[in-house]
Amino acid sequence: MTGRDERGQTSLLVVGFFVVALLLVVVVVDASAAYLQRQRLDALADGAALAATQAVEGEQVYTDGLGERARLDPADARRHVAAYLRAASGERLGFRVRTTVDSVEVEVSTALDLPLVPPGWDGRATVTGRAASYVDVVD
Repeated sequence: MTGRDERGQTSLLVVGFFVVALLLVVVVVDASAAYLQRQRLDALADGAALAATQAVEGEQVYTDGLGERARLDPADARRHVAAYLRAASGERLGFRVRTTVDSVEVEVSTALDLPLVPPGWDGRATVTGRAASYVDVVD
């Protein structure tokens, strides 16, 4: 009885290794692109939230004086966020603004074209950045 012919087994293992390594590279590159985009959107959201609270607070101080509590108007906050994002990014971004009595929360989102797209995957992902700014009036 002769032994089995095992020629070609190593080639199969090498090809399998390279397929797995290639998939890992694709995942790492795409995840890195999404992470960097999210960092950029977080910075834009942070700046927009600060711009909204500072502008609204400044307008209120100059028109009504500094009272016990700053009142944030949702329409004014939205207007200031939109103006900041338009000036800072130069691109069309989706955003949502939520206000409370003393805070502005901004969520900015955009589509990201993934740099490496394996067959069968969608080449776009939505990335979102969030930030909040609080107005604290202290006597």
